[in-house]
Amino acid sequence: MNDQVQVLVADDHPVFRSGLRALLATDPAVIVVGEAATGTEAVAATARERPDVVLMDLNMPELDGVAATAQILQSNPQVAIVVLTMFDDDDSVFAAMRAGARGYLLKGTNQADILHAVHAVATGGAVFGPAVAQRVL
Repeated sequence: MNDQVQVLVADDHPVFRSGLRALLATDPAVIVVGEAATGTEAVAATARERPDVVLMDLNMPELDGVAATAQILQSNPQVAIVVLTMFDDDDSVFAAMRAGARGYLLKGTNQADILHAVHAVATGGAVFGPAVAQRVL
């Protein structure tokens, strides 16, 4: 059995994907199993790689992050999805939650909190950044 949390990074910005990959590589309990630059790629890569966690941007070409989240969870309900985005408006937050996301963080979130979120959702938890959590409550 693999003790590492397997993560797929889905974001349309190559520099941001690279930064997330570098951050995740600092944790020996995490392995990046794939990347996606579009929502369509995220759905296909999740089906292929079967990650434990998907870090999902909302604003992506072809298929937005909310639609990609819903499609992924329809066929892979065991996957934990954490939205990592610039959007902190109520519509985005609640759309992601309705689609099944188990976490919602803003891209300004510190690195330790992103790593914590990956581990938390991989073990069945839910994680929302402070500003998002206040709205949800």
